[in-house]
Formats: sequence, C-alpha cells, structure tokens
Amino acid sequence: MERQARIYVAGHRGLVGSAICRRLQREGYGNLVLRTRQELDLLDQRAVEEFFARERPEYVFLAAARVGGIHANNMRPAEFIYENLVIETNVIHAAWKHGVKKLLFLGSSCIYPRQAPQPIKEEYLLTGPLEPTNEAYAVAKIAGLKMCQAYRRQYGFHAICLMPTNLYGPGDNFDLESSHVLPALIRRFHEAKLAGAPRVVLWGTGTPRREFLHVDDLADAALFLMRHYDEGEIINVGTGEDLTIAELAALVREVVGYRGEIGFDPSMPDGMPRKLLDVSRLRALGWRPKIPLREGIEATYRWYCEHAAATRESWRIEGS
Repeated sequence: MERQARIYVAGHRGLVGSAICRRLQREGYGNLVLRTRQELDLLDQRAVEEFFARERPEYVFLAAARVGGIHANNMRPAEFIYENLVIETNVIHAAWKHGVKKLLFLGSSCIYPRQAPQPIKEEYLLTGPLEPTNEAYAVAKIAGLKMCQAYRRQYGFHAICLMPTNLYGPGDNFDLESSHVLPALIRRFHEAKLAGAPRVVLWGTGTPRREFLHVDDLADAALFLMRHYDEGEIINVGTGEDLTIAELAALVREVVGYRGEIGFDPSMPDGMPRKLLDVSRLRALGWRPKIPLREGIEATYRWYCEHAAATRESWRIEGS
C-alpha cells in the first residue's frame, strides 16, 4: 500500500475508524479520504455509488457500523440487522464496482456460536446457534464477511475480513444504554465515586469470561494485515487472554479509585458464557498486541475524564 495511495476509512469518527486514521497518519499515509455521516450517508446506495465514482479510493477500511453492548443489541435488533446489512452491502459492492485495490472488512467475535469450543478458531463459524442477545448484529456481520468471500471468489476482489475481540480505548462510547461492558464500567464507577455511592450493581452474574483488545492494537493489526495478508479466510484479532466480568470490574474499580462494593443482578442476561479467540493464525503471520490491559484501561479512563462532558450523548452509528 503506497504512502500516496487514496485510502477511504469508513467510520473515521468512531472508536475503530479514528484509531485506524491515527495509525495510518503515523505511518505517513497522508492521502486519506474521510466523510462524516452528514457528508455521506452510507445507508444511501446512490450516495455511496456517487462517492466511489467521484473519489476513486484505492484502499478501503470498512469500520462503519451500528454497534452497541448487550442492552442495545437486545432492545433494537431490527436496527442492528438492517443498518449493518445496508452499510456493508453498499460499501463492498461500490468498492468492487469502482476498482478498489483492496478492502478490509471488520467483523466481530460475536459471529461465532454461543457454545463454541474455547478458544474460538476461525473454522468454528456457522457450526452452531448464535448468542440470542446479539444474533441480529452477528447475522449482519456474517453476511458481510460472506459477501467479501463471494466477491473474491467470483470477481477476484481483494477483500480481507478481520474478526476483532472486544475493543476499548479513547473515543469509545460511554453511553450507559448502548455502550459495551468496559466503557460502561468506567462510567459507572466514575459517577459512583463522584456521588459517594456505597455500591454499584452490575448486570448478570459476573462469571462470563471476556477478552479485551486496545483499539490502537487493533489499528496496528489492521494496517499489518492490509499490507501482508490477502486470503479469503477470516482471521481473528485478539490477545489470546481473558478474564471474568467480576475480575474486570474489580480492575476498573481500582483504576478509577472507587472504594464502594460491587454487586451483581443475576436476573439480567450474561450473554455468551465465554468468548476467547484463538489467535494462532495471526501470530503465525508475525503480529502480537503491545498494550497490557491495565495500562490500556488507565489511558482510557484518563481520556474519559478529559472528555466526560462530551460523552453524554448516545452514538447511533459508529463514526457518525
């Protein structure tokens, strides 16, 4: 990927897209093609077609998506399946049609079966039922990766598919109605500390195990794979290590400096019992993450404290 190449990062204002932009700029890629949702609505097929015909990007990082935590996925499945299907269909088709040299599609670890053996290998895809609470989002992401594979098979389109584990970092969504677990914990404990609350009660039992990857590590992996990987098989991106939600909560509480108790509400859903990715395929290519979990949480909490006033609004589209 030449330094002067025209690179379109779809969703450049979101958690993932902004990290990819930072990584590209640090590497000297200065010819980035960026559009806000107001400038380019990815749900509008004609607008997307006209954009690709006019701007002719050579490389595409498809990081735009409707995203959210367990509550948002469970309450708004129609929006999650519709918007993600439309976004990826419009962008992938237009990228192929207008001669994009290579496209990187970002999926999610939630595409794998709820009871998949652990750690989860890429070949476990479509071997069992999905987790019901995020099924709509998972089906949309599976459709996107299958579309990439179909366009590669039929047209020779150079599209690669990354399946990241749970992500966090600067620019995350901290809205309690739609955020993922780690930013939600940061906000809950921060506000409890300010209010002097004696106890914070969290959803579920605290026993599910999750893996977390700093978004800057994901961006580094995305650039690495855009440069060095060009196969149809999907590839997991993660750390290969996990911890329970209770352990994560205790770590976030310590970083935030909250001194109250942690409780759990077992009447609320847990989601998948465990979701740890097998990252042996990625490691064999020579890539490993660099940011330890505690260090990443500390940096994310500092970012949140500096931007707390701006994180009150719920984000509807990643990168809008």
